[in-house]
Amino acid sequence: MHDEPEPIPIELVGPEPAPWLPARQFAWPPEPRSIRSLVVAIGLFTITAFSTLAAGAQFAAAYAANQSPGFDRFFSDYFRPFLEPRLFISGFPFAVTLLGILLAHELGHFFACRHYHINATYPYFIPAPTLIGTLGAFIRIRSPIFNRRALFDMALAGPLVGFVIAVPALATAILFSKVIPASDASSALVFGQSLIERLLEFWLRPGVSHAHLLLHPVGRAAWVGLFATALNLLPAGQLDGGHILYAVASERHRRVSFAVALLLVPLAVKFWAGWLVWAVLLVAIGFRHPPLVDRWKPLDRTRRILAGVALAIFILSFMPAPFIV
Repeated sequence: MHDEPEPIPIELVGPEPAPWLPARQFAWPPEPRSIRSLVVAIGLFTITAFSTLAAGAQFAAAYAANQSPGFDRFFSDYFRPFLEPRLFISGFPFAVTLLGILLAHELGHFFACRHYHINATYPYFIPAPTLIGTLGAFIRIRSPIFNRRALFDMALAGPLVGFVIAVPALATAILFSKVIPASDASSALVFGQSLIERLLEFWLRPGVSHAHLLLHPVGRAAWVGLFATALNLLPAGQLDGGHILYAVASERHRRVSFAVALLLVPLAVKFWAGWLVWAVLLVAIGFRHPPLVDRWKPLDRTRRILAGVALAIFILSFMPAPFIV
């Protein structure tokens, strides 16, 4: 245990602060990241690498057999690579792609925080024996955020970088994916399609029906990355999209967050039950946003345009029914 560091007066980096604020503003001094936290971050990443390799091996086996992955054998064979390590090799395309997208997302946040002198932890990955081998990754912010610009840049950096990496990976995978007879949907897990995936298939594989296209494991990892991007860009609470919303229009943040949580309920009834879990999580976390030191100064025009880019990324990545079992 150690005492919370006392705030110290500093000069803000960037444009002059709002005239109605004091010239000297308070912030928490940079907190040195301990060796222990670095070891924990590396350890979690290593475990997650093995769990995603195991998941990737299952996707690779299904792809080699010209089959879509199904729940029946996926989890029963999940731990086979740990007994036969050679099987890990086949999981590399999926694991490297997925971890690359998730790491890029978190590093986008991390380096934006460093740019604005915001205390943040290293990226922490969450390993899990799930369909994709992980529950994602996160960083923790340990100091106040000064203004809308810093909040906006920090929130947008992750999804933007992740999207820029995921789209070329998906496009490459679509080019090299197999064309097979349509699989029996009753015996396989069917993945939904985002708008960007539909556009890429139309452009890169014209005339090939989606039902006959078996997506390469690299593409499946990119699919996961795009799905994670869409989830993070939901304009609610303290998700990345919620931060962007607060930076653009703080006075509407709570109302829009509540509306988004409410909208997820009919989506859960109509398309995917998992949306109900997300609605409950948003309500449990709450719709209040931590205040900024200077919340009055509005965003500049460039960042308002970038907010539109964030909305476009959300629309391109969002899937009402991501999974159909």
